[in-house]
Amino acid sequence: MKRRKAFIHTAGFAGISAVAASNLFAADLNKRFGEVIIPPSKEMGKEKHVPIIDAPSEVKAGESFTVTVEVGKKVPHPNTVEHHISMIQLCSLEEDSQYVANVGTFNLGPTLAVPRVTLPVIIQKNSTLYALGYCNIHGIWDYSIEVKVE
Repeated sequence: MKRRKAFIHTAGFAGISAVAASNLFAADLNKRFGEVIIPPSKEMGKEKHVPIIDAPSEVKAGESFTVTVEVGKKVPHPNTVEHHISMIQLCSLEEDSQYVANVGTFNLGPTLAVPRVTLPVIIQKNSTLYALGYCNIHGIWDYSIEVKVE
């Protein structure tokens, strides 16, 4: 009997959770992921969420170059347990390609990690580098730059 009550109790919460989740997402079923990423233009003049990419504008094919992505470069972002940048991701899209490649994904902890990552990158063709930054309160923000191959 105790097992049955526990099952009914758990199933009740699961059912409520499923209904709540379906209601939560019902209005957004037609949105694509790219439509909910917040562009840099939403923070003009107070860029504390925009993941700024620092990289050369021209590089040599197949040679390593350094890329730094920093959230809060112009205006520091809070770094508390309650409000922090928990992820930075860098992707690349080669010219004439339809496929975006993940260059690196970095999970950051609150209070101890500075929302800045630096990594070596190698590209073969002209590419667009995309950075995503995730604020645990204000969502996903993006930024992009073009890098030409000489």
